[in-house]
Amino acid sequence: MSSKFRGTAAALGLLPFAVYVLLFLAVPTLIAVGTGFFDSDGAFTLSTIAALGDPVVLSTFASSFWLSALTAIVGAVVGAIACYALLGLRPDGPVRVMVDSLSGVLAQFGGVMLAFAFVATIGIQGMITVYLQDTFGIDLFANGVWLYETPGLILPYIYFQVPLMIITFMPALQSLKPQWAEANATLGGGTRSYWLNIAFPVLAPSFLGSLLLLFANAFSSYATAAALVSQGSQIVPLQIRAALTSETLLGRTNLAGALALGMIVVMAIVMSGYSMLQSRAARWQR
Repeated sequence: MSSKFRGTAAALGLLPFAVYVLLFLAVPTLIAVGTGFFDSDGAFTLSTIAALGDPVVLSTFASSFWLSALTAIVGAVVGAIACYALLGLRPDGPVRVMVDSLSGVLAQFGGVMLAFAFVATIGIQGMITVYLQDTFGIDLFANGVWLYETPGLILPYIYFQVPLMIITFMPALQSLKPQWAEANATLGGGTRSYWLNIAFPVLAPSFLGSLLLLFANAFSSYATAAALVSQGSQIVPLQIRAALTSETLLGRTNLAGALALGMIVVMAIVMSGYSMLQSRAARWQR
């Protein structure tokens, strides 16, 4: 088989993926950029971009930032601890196989299903809520119905952040070579020096990269928030929804495109940092 034929076959094999990227990534990005810089008549304008400086929009971005950062940090720490605990188990053991399988499923378990699960368990009439109220007199909503506001998104987001951290960070932990610990012990080092001088520096790029990935995952999440938060637009994806249903939001047209453009810029910065950290971490995983 000639190299030219192999190259053609490889190009044809990538064609479906290229079409997918074009339709669901490139085209929406171009539409977001276009609607952010052009009005409904097609004329170039910066008034829509100026709407990003509105206090309401800035407050919404701030809410998205703290929600994403908090759930990413908690998910990264809890997930890293879980990975360390799993490291002592056999990769083909029943516990490890079960955790790996559950992590793969739960990392993708979101949207309306996840929102319904939390409403059914800790909602106003949820199973756990009613049990705590009837048995111990504990009212989970004594200070307000927090589950249906921005703070109520913290638990559902952490629910899928921890499994995602396990999936992404476990390979980094497994890349720690036994020879490094042996060399450290040969030179008179202990457990503390091994983690401070060898393990932590090696794992830092992978951990920070996974943290950025979790931040991006939370920042772009929409379906779970849309199902839980029925009133208001406390985070950027929900404000984009509000702008699409009311093009006169804040007195400016095409605000949804400007908001989407802002999200694209944030995601581009975060994913660029993730890519650089992963490239650095890959040197130790070979």
